[in-house]
Amino acid sequence: MVDGGTDELRRNVNTEPFEELSIYSDAPHYEVRQGFFWGTRGKDGNQPVEFKPLKALDTDHIEAIIQTQKKQPRWRIKIFKAELAFRKSVL
Repeated sequence: MVDGGTDELRRNVNTEPFEELSIYSDAPHYEVRQGFFWGTRGKDGNQPVEFKPLKALDTDHIEAIIQTQKKQPRWRIKIFKAELAFRKSVL
């Protein structure tokens, strides 16, 4: 079990051994884009919440997040911008 939101991390393990799977924002971007998930309700906002890895989000969706989600922490916006730069670099 992992809890704590985006500012702290609390864990509870019922069985051992366990595998540490945390990914931090300063990890290499190829790891971040696979391990950072964003909850979305679809283009119209009326679908059930689906959590998608950053690498699976449409470029238009990422750009819309940057433009409209003004209360996101800076580290999160930095991740979205890094993904856009990554996509431009591999084209």
